[in-house]
Amino acid sequence: MAELDDLTRQALGLGVHERARLAERLIESLDQLSEAEAEEVWATEAERRLRAYRSGELHAIPADQVMNDAEDLLR
Repeated sequence: MAELDDLTRQALGLGVHERARLAERLIESLDQLSEAEAEEVWATEAERRLRAYRSGELHAIPADQVMNDAEDLLR
């Protein structure tokens, strides 16, 4: 985790264009995941979100509110 924190600090120290290129490359690398790797990543994220919800760190938003907000953004 310390290595990730160091990389994050370094990345945030880059200029805006360099950060954008880095983000693009990172996203492209995720597009190359196998189906099993992608499923593992999403399962881990779902578990993280569930823990956050159960601990009160994350709050649910009713589906109808989400849909109304999305429609408002598309207008």
